[in-house]
This record gives sequence, structure tokens and C-alpha cells, in this order.
Amino acid sequence: MTKQLNVGIIGYGFMGRTHSNAYRRVTNFFDVPYKPVLKTICGLEEKEAKAFADRWGFESYVTDWRKVMDDKSIDVVDICVPNNYHAELAIAAAQAGKMIICEKPLARTGAEAEPMVKAVEKAGVPNMVSFNYRRIPAVMMAKQLIDSGRLGRIFHYRANFLQDWTISTKVPQGGMGTWRLDVKAAGSGVTGDLLAHCIDTALWQNGPITSVCAMTETFVKERMNVDTGKVAPVGIDDACTFFCRFGNGSMGNFESTRYARGHKALYTFEINGEHASIAWDLHDLNRLSYFDHRDESIVRGWRS
Repeated sequence: MTKQLNVGIIGYGFMGRTHSNAYRRVTNFFDVPYKPVLKTICGLEEKEAKAFADRWGFESYVTDWRKVMDDKSIDVVDICVPNNYHAELAIAAAQAGKMIICEKPLARTGAEAEPMVKAVEKAGVPNMVSFNYRRIPAVMMAKQLIDSGRLGRIFHYRANFLQDWTISTKVPQGGMGTWRLDVKAAGSGVTGDLLAHCIDTALWQNGPITSVCAMTETFVKERMNVDTGKVAPVGIDDACTFFCRFGNGSMGNFESTRYARGHKALYTFEINGEHASIAWDLHDLNRLSYFDHRDESIVRGWRS
């Protein structure tokens, strides 16, 4: 018999909706040993929390996250709030003995993330960061091809993540909708928000990075702050480019920006090895392109 897994989600924004939908749908698609139960949703505003609970089928709602930690019936705490709240919530969940799922990036800084790691290690609770692109079948196949040796020695790893939604100087910073542009809430810009996905996938597929050289740019230096109503300096990075060397000797090239007109979420990677190359594009997420010089049937180009 399938066991129940009681879930408490903190945050009812876009990621809170996304995760709620996943919990409701997972048993329709996959045979899993646990059935997620939407136990409690936690949010700042009682009216909005109640509406969210009613819409998604949560058994209860609260506006104090401590009640989620204190509820002995909750097995998993799913953290779907801005980055500046991750550390406090994750540490409290670990101390309460809860399983933890935390949205990326794990924290705003390495110093902020370290006590989170120590807390879950001390508590011995299952935990994960929501790097969801790992689980796309084509991306998993790329990992399998690399691990099986089909590519041979890896020479190059390149990836980019491009968007265009902050080009306008009228886009504010702060508040519920644009906290990602507020350095106090986000910690960083595209580095933590977008490149975090590229870096995680690269580390998983190609191993550790040993050296890095990077540059960042903030194109719009000041924006109106939603919370204060005043124009204030922008502290996050609008674009980041870095090159690196991996422990296996391969070279890496990464780029991310929110200033690429026409791109809403272009995430791609390409990996070149001594025998073969592979490439993937989020816009065609279920297709992995593959070229092997030893296969005469595709010597003229790539196949998918």
C-alpha cells in the first residue's frame, strides 16, 4: 500500500503553485512508493493563504511558518520563498526533524549556506535543492552517455541561460513581484537565479570545477524600490560570463543575462568529447542532439 507523505509548503508564489501542482500530479504519471498529501500552506496574508489552500486542496493554512515546524504530522517542509528566508527556515526545519526541499539558490552567500548544511547533517534528515533540470529525460540521458564513456575524454563544456524581462528601466526592484532585483532579498542576480542551474547541471555531468575567471555587469544602475517608493542603487548582476577549468581537464564557458531580447528562458548546453558531442536546448527539452564521428551514418551532421 502506498504510504502518505504529508507536505507543508512555505510560500504561495509561482514556485509554490508549481510545487503544489507537482505533488498533486506525480502519482498520475509515476508509480511511486509515497503519495504526497498537501497538508499545510504557509503565507504572509491570511486571505491569500486561505484562497490558495482552497484552490489547491490543502488541508489547512497558516501565516506563521513556526506552526509548520511544530506540526508533528508534517513530514516534508518545502521552502518556496525569496532567498533571504531560506537559511532560517531550513535550519528550523532540520532542527524539527523534517525532510527539506529548498528552492535554488540554496542561500545568498556561501557563508549563509554553510550553517544550513551543518544543520541538516547534524539532524540527518533527507534534503534537496530544487535543481529540477537534472530530471528532464534528455538531460539524464546526456549524463548516462558521459558516464558510459561514449564521449570519451571531455574537452569542452559550454552553457548559457538567457532572458530579457528586466531590460526596461521601468521594471522596479523589491516587493513580491520583483524581489529578484533586490540584492537584500536575492543576494545576486542572474548568477544565483539562472547560472545556478547551469552550474549544477555541469557539476553533475562533468565533475568539479577547479578554477574560475568571471565578469559581471549591472546595466541599469538604479531602479525604483517597490517597498520604499524611492529610486535606489541596484546591487544585483544583470549579466555574468565566466570561463573555468574542470577537474577532468576540460574547459568551461558559461553565460547568463536578462538582457537578451527575444529570449524568455533559453537554457542550452553543449559538451564536446574526443569521440562525440552532445547538445541540449530547453526549448526542445525532450530532444538530445548527438554526433559521433565513428558512426558513418551521421558523419555529415548531428542526429537527435
